[in-house]
Amino acid sequence: MRFAKYRFPAALSAMMAMLLGFIPSAHAVPSFARQTGMACAACHTTFPELTEFGRSFKLNGYTLTGLRQIESGPEGAQLKINEIPPLSAMFMTSISNMSKTLQDPVDGSNTQNANFDFPLQLSFFFAGEISEHMGAFAQITYTHDSDHFTIDNTDFRYATHGKFGDQDAIYGLTVNNNPTVEDVYQGTPAWGFPFISPTVTPRPAATLIDGTLAQDVAGIGGYTFIANHWYLGATLYRSEHGGISDPYGSNATNTIKGIAPYWRFAYHNDFDENDLELGFYGMQADLVPSGAGGETDNYIDNAIDGYFEHPMGGNSIVLRGTYIHEKATLDASEPGTTDTLNTLKLNGEYHFGGNTSLTLGVFRTTGSADTTRYPVSPDPLTDLGCGIATGAACDPAPGFGSANGSPDSNGWIIEAAYLPWQNVQLGLQYTWFNKLNGASTNYDGLGRNAKDNNTLFGYAWFMW
Repeated sequence: MRFAKYRFPAALSAMMAMLLGFIPSAHAVPSFARQTGMACAACHTTFPELTEFGRSFKLNGYTLTGLRQIESGPEGAQLKINEIPPLSAMFMTSISNMSKTLQDPVDGSNTQNANFDFPLQLSFFFAGEISEHMGAFAQITYTHDSDHFTIDNTDFRYATHGKFGDQDAIYGLTVNNNPTVEDVYQGTPAWGFPFISPTVTPRPAATLIDGTLAQDVAGIGGYTFIANHWYLGATLYRSEHGGISDPYGSNATNTIKGIAPYWRFAYHNDFDENDLELGFYGMQADLVPSGAGGETDNYIDNAIDGYFEHPMGGNSIVLRGTYIHEKATLDASEPGTTDTLNTLKLNGEYHFGGNTSLTLGVFRTTGSADTTRYPVSPDPLTDLGCGIATGAACDPAPGFGSANGSPDSNGWIIEAAYLPWQNVQLGLQYTWFNKLNGASTNYDGLGRNAKDNNTLFGYAWFMW
């Protein structure tokens, strides 16, 4: 479901996520409901948010079933599968309108505003039990921008129960393609708010763990959940570039050298009907910017997250947040340079019963000024390397650059969502920027202000 390319030699640029916009994610699929015989609301409040039961379902490898199954086979060769195939589909359509239109990167003219994406995303899922202890959440997605299908968030699991000392514990294995996709809490990036966003709006720089490696890696890891309180997990990742053959050579970018470990620890507690989680997570990777050997850029991300849910009669309030600190030692792309990048995301959501919610979120990005990682946008009307002078697209395009090389950005998101049925969600979202790429005014050096990117975004999200 993603993306575009950026100019500077640090191929894993923190600006990439800004170019692409926030990424829609999904985790609520009706094949789980068909498998268990339960309504979607058993596992979700508004999708893709998980309830306590939904987290338990995932931790147990997506294997709980309430339906009749086929069980047969000679002794020593067992077969157990659902009679109904665990298949689902998802369709998203949206319209987004920015306060001020962007410029065309070739001739400097205005681009189209009020963009209608039909579909924004079309996904097919294999999601459910495979065997007694094994299940999967596998997603294949078509996006309008790319005009083709790709492998999206995918997580295969094996889970069993045992003891840790005298405490009950769940032990599991995961094979997945996106760091944090294996998590069961809504603070980590793969399942964090906003769950769906426009793809046309310039966005702040993103850290390595915040979606930059999504669907470009494959990893195997393990986890345990002890005494219904302590969650520990670790996954080891390797590059798995789509669109090029392996073994990877000179045509590869952002290739992991060795392995990239991901770690996770969280404490969870239910008290007085409240639900609380506090934790930390992180990742380390040595990336070869171009090719598959030589000097590497080293990234170390460390993060904390939290989640709190409080029932209020038939309603509830949910608070979520995460803070990520990244240290990047750029020995390959910028020898002698060490940058930092910090991301803060906080949001609170009020659920009116089970079909309406209102969410307010704040985001803030700060980091080292670096004109190589965050370059200024060339003027398409005057720059001899691009635009009207040559007919080539300017990189970064107008609206996406930084006049002072700073990633500093902040703003707010407000969203109202309504579920007329449990598998249909309608939403209206507004994003406004106080600062983008280091400034509130003329942040790209071409006269564009941060508030020009304020975006009204409406969407319809269907699952079946």
